[in-house]
Amino acid sequence: MASDFISKTKRSHSCGALRASHIGEQVVLFGWVHNRRDHGGLIFIDLRDREGLTQIVFDPAVSREAHATAEALRAEWVFGIRGKVRSRGLQFSKKENKEVPATNPNLATGEIEVEVTEIQVFNKAETPPFEVSDHIDVSEERRLAFRYLDLRRPALQKVIMTRSKMNAATRSYFVDNGFLELETPFMGRYTPGGARNFLVPSRLNPGKFYALAESPQLYKQLFMVAGFDRYFQIVKCFRDEDLRLDRQPEFTQIDVEMSFVAQEDVFGIIEGLLKRLWKEVHGLDVPTPFKRLDFDESMRRYGNDKPDTRFGMEHTVLNGLIEKFGVEGGVAPMWETVQQKGLIKALVVSPVADGQHDPGVVKAKEEAFRRANPNPTAKVPPPPKELSRKEIEELEQYVMGMGAKGLARAKLAENGDWTQAPLFKNAKPELKAAILEATGAKPGDLILFQFGPEPKVHTIMANLRVHLAKKLWLIPEFGAGGKWNFLWVVNPPLFEYDEESKTWAAAHHAFTRPMDECLKYLDGPEQDLSKVYCYRYDVVLNGFEIGGGSIRLHDPAVQAKVFKAMGITEEDARSKFGFLLDALKFGAPPHGGIALGMDRLSFLITETESLRDVIPFPKTQKGTDLMTGAPGDVDEKQLRELYVKSAPPAK
Repeated sequence: MASDFISKTKRSHSCGALRASHIGEQVVLFGWVHNRRDHGGLIFIDLRDREGLTQIVFDPAVSREAHATAEALRAEWVFGIRGKVRSRGLQFSKKENKEVPATNPNLATGEIEVEVTEIQVFNKAETPPFEVSDHIDVSEERRLAFRYLDLRRPALQKVIMTRSKMNAATRSYFVDNGFLELETPFMGRYTPGGARNFLVPSRLNPGKFYALAESPQLYKQLFMVAGFDRYFQIVKCFRDEDLRLDRQPEFTQIDVEMSFVAQEDVFGIIEGLLKRLWKEVHGLDVPTPFKRLDFDESMRRYGNDKPDTRFGMEHTVLNGLIEKFGVEGGVAPMWETVQQKGLIKALVVSPVADGQHDPGVVKAKEEAFRRANPNPTAKVPPPPKELSRKEIEELEQYVMGMGAKGLARAKLAENGDWTQAPLFKNAKPELKAAILEATGAKPGDLILFQFGPEPKVHTIMANLRVHLAKKLWLIPEFGAGGKWNFLWVVNPPLFEYDEESKTWAAAHHAFTRPMDECLKYLDGPEQDLSKVYCYRYDVVLNGFEIGGGSIRLHDPAVQAKVFKAMGITEEDARSKFGFLLDALKFGAPPHGGIALGMDRLSFLITETESLRDVIPFPKTQKGTDLMTGAPGDVDEKQLRELYVKSAPPAK
């Protein structure tokens, strides 16, 4: 009986633990059939558990009964064995024309095997819908429908186990630094603004609804008012938003708040956490402090506030040059953009010489090619040196897909002539020379130009920069390529202007503290909300925002000015945030904090291809669970109990 075997025969080792030093020992292993090989008398099984693989061998000369049982074993059967560890012995090598050790260098347990003397089958398995292997060609939809099988794959188990390790290291780090792990409610009051909330009907309060928390933001500030000083939580959050590759309806964040701190204090704590995580997972010493980059400079040089700094190809703003030369400069569309208060940017693409590609990126690209081409004889293409004429023309289609009207360009010939540059056919030589000086372009380079409304130009050029870096093998399609470039983007504007509503809104949230020198711009004769900068910050890694936060507004008088500047009346403020405003009146300490996206952090640290790979049971881009069928229907009785009526969608 299986229960007797387990109770009388305790597991001695995991399937990844045995080494040559264990040879001669009696061991007990439990696991799944990873694969089976019948060598005409001897049967070999790779036994798998979460820690790895061990080769076990069934020899009728050792145990006829165990060998007979092994003849029936098939993929994913669950069983336990008792046996003796032995060396894998020798095998004849045609290449070396002699016997060599029959080891498997790809396995940690590759020097040994276990000679089975006793076996107990716990559970037989039907033929799985796909092979439980890291090298499978099956759709993601199929894998998600049988996620419990997908999660058996060694590579995916390693990712999930790494995430568990990150959770443990995070808790240990914050406890070591005097933080309290405190919980906040999942169900709270719906407050307008921010992300769309999931709503939960209240059976005990007919017609009323809870909202699932999109963040513990208000609660963690209340912890500071309550005097708990240092708080953290690894917490689930919920947002009813349209999904994409790096977004899920439920997600996990590392939530942090601290009292009596300035911005640099928050930075120091978070840098210490990230340093510990990278040491735990990769054994790397991440250099600290991280670089700081002003928000405005980040937008100017990279087009966004989460730049990938593993490569160059920075943007150059040309508004000043075009304005200096005027319409006489010979590029009328750019001159018109200046007059319309738009933005003009240039980006230089230089050829990459032989041997100049980063080895880490080349290795990552080659590994990606091998995964996509299982044929071992397929030849890996060499790193590209420059873009072909066809690829340059395709770039225009790429940017037009983002709403651009086109993509102006100029290819610099070896003699300095501007070729493929119809926009500049009437440009003054002096303007061309000034553009070359500003951008640093030289013969052989390609200059790409984009002009128009500022937000659109920033977005198009930011995405184009990353697209080109992947195409030219400056960065891998995913993963770090051996470079971990951490960065703080700091000092952004507190407000952003909405062209549609013609109003100002908080760029982050209304409780972010303005810089002291900017308070004069909130109201009075010098009022100019575009000049109000604040203590908000984002921590960025290789082009991904992994966390964001701010120093909070704890002064009720300044808070009132911020609300007034945003057009929020006292009545509206009380309706949305009354309980927090009341709390701030009762001796709120200066405080600030941050939230790190644990899903995204795990995705980056494990260098996986999809965010869904680091979430054990993820949703699809339509917010569905293919395994359980959620969301599902409920019957009319349940709806009546909740005082809810299901209505068809509006046409």
